[in-house]
Amino acid sequence: MTKRPRRPVSAEHDAGGGHEDGASELQPHVGHDTRVGVSERVQGLPAVWADRLQKRFVVSSWIPGRRPKTTIAALRGATFTVTHGTIHGVMGPNGSGKTTLLRVLATLVIADAGQATVGGYDVGREAGRVRSLIGLSTGEERSLYWRLTARQNLEFAAALHRLPRPGAAIARALALVRLEQDADRPVSGFSQGMSRRLSLARAILHEPHVLLLDEPTRSLDPAARAEFQHVLQALSAEAEVTTLLTTHDVREAASVCTRVSVLSHGQFVTHLSDANERSLDAALRRLAP
Repeated sequence: MTKRPRRPVSAEHDAGGGHEDGASELQPHVGHDTRVGVSERVQGLPAVWADRLQKRFVVSSWIPGRRPKTTIAALRGATFTVTHGTIHGVMGPNGSGKTTLLRVLATLVIADAGQATVGGYDVGREAGRVRSLIGLSTGEERSLYWRLTARQNLEFAAALHRLPRPGAAIARALALVRLEQDADRPVSGFSQGMSRRLSLARAILHEPHVLLLDEPTRSLDPAARAEFQHVLQALSAEAEVTTLLTTHDVREAASVCTRVSVLSHGQFVTHLSDANERSLDAALRRLAP
């Protein structure tokens, strides 16, 4: 990430403003006591802030004996702001840069240019601090240990987080995602919806301030999707957790998200507050060639 003079982050950097404007699971190696409370951070800083993020990937040819390389620009100046305590959705076509954006914010991918902060901490220079503030869930089925029970999966994650009271943290996380009655069942017998909720429990185990969720309801049936969405809303209301999620589901974004940003070719082109299905559908249709 290129180095720039650090500057204050405030609401005026928000690319959204108004109703519509142009514009592998992480396992931290930091102790639980490094978390920084909201009250200890500089007042007025957004939960997540990104300014002109850029990221390119060089892809080699798969043809044996040939070595042509293609450069793919995943992010081309992405700029946006996420307010504390909100559920902020990111929508866009496949290949628009949604997953790369989340991985940059999670400190898993280093941006080529631009700046991004989580809770006021720079994702490049202060990655350890950022990791203590976030919970990441990619929705990948293979991210869980299928031969272990739900509780054992969380005990392993608690050990990685070095939680001082793992039993209490695990009980809280299981209750929040409504898996208390299934805590001692092997994950191999879980439905997809239950597995996604367990992944969410692992992401919130250390009580992060910000959740980064990459298509968390992908492939879920309507009932499981509704249950997962209810859990997200409860986390936002009861635990004051800020959530940034990517989704292709217009109905989900309209019903769950406080705000929705539309990403296209690595840039945010629209930001919608209090979006409904019609406005989101119209915004996405404008991206069609």
